[in-house]
Amino acid sequence: MERKVGSGVATVEAEADGTFVLRVDGSLQSQVDLADPANLCFEYVRRIGDVLDAVAERRQPISVLHIGGAGMTLARYVAATRPRSRQIVLEPDEDLTEFVRETLPLPKRAGIKVRPVTGRAGIADIYPDSVDVVIVDAFVHEAVPANLVTAEFVAECARVLRPAGVVVFNLIDGTAGLGFVRRVAATLRTHLASGAPSAGPAGGAGPSAGPAGGGSGLGFGVVLAERKVLRGKAFGNVVLVGSAQPVPELADAGRRAQPPYEVLPLVELAGKAEPLTDADGFTSPAAPAGTFGR
Repeated sequence: MERKVGSGVATVEAEADGTFVLRVDGSLQSQVDLADPANLCFEYVRRIGDVLDAVAERRQPISVLHIGGAGMTLARYVAATRPRSRQIVLEPDEDLTEFVRETLPLPKRAGIKVRPVTGRAGIADIYPDSVDVVIVDAFVHEAVPANLVTAEFVAECARVLRPAGVVVFNLIDGTAGLGFVRRVAATLRTHLASGAPSAGPAGGAGPSAGPAGGGSGLGFGVVLAERKVLRGKAFGNVVLVGSAQPVPELADAGRRAQPPYEVLPLVELAGKAEPLTDADGFTSPAAPAGTFGR
């Protein structure tokens, strides 16, 4: 099926293995298994699944904020593995969401609420201390929106997260020295643990339950990526995991994965890189044409 949506021409095609692939202007967005939502097909999505599994045991409900929706693969995964979880998806392309709902219906009573708003605008309406996991997986023309990786946005993540909550960023890089992901890592490390307390807006993922985001100091975290990407020998996905508290152990999951991925301390990737801010006026790297078309 095909439809013109706000971000381009969206298509959904059935694969030989029974899954469905969503593309926008030919670029892969999501792969969904309607029969088994716990089946995660993309490698980087499986890494985020490993993070979710480390954060909470199966069947334990959690609260998740998704920045970026598309086919909502991870929201479906949480609903299937942790029933009664509360999830909010911020997806500004309302036409795309409607197309996905028609072609790849969400399970009934899944607890997934989709709001037609950008991540930066939508996170402002989430209660402080109401979210266990924030997942940032948003792209415009195969590049991460710049305003979703700055200190100001990370401070918003700190505000909405519970004290032991984690934020997960799916980024792409392949430039010499990985300058972009290094600066995002520095931003997480510097600003995730310093979200200022806030009374919060009237509305959001849940009721306020205390001071927001954690205390002052440097944040914790890890980097999940293939070795060739970390060495700058290939363009690909880099998953950053950050928290105001030590993050769960993920090294074993990385070794068991197919293909395996490296688990690197966030501080090691950040090095001496400078955090990003809204005032920097930078542009995040876009993948070479066709990188995510397969």
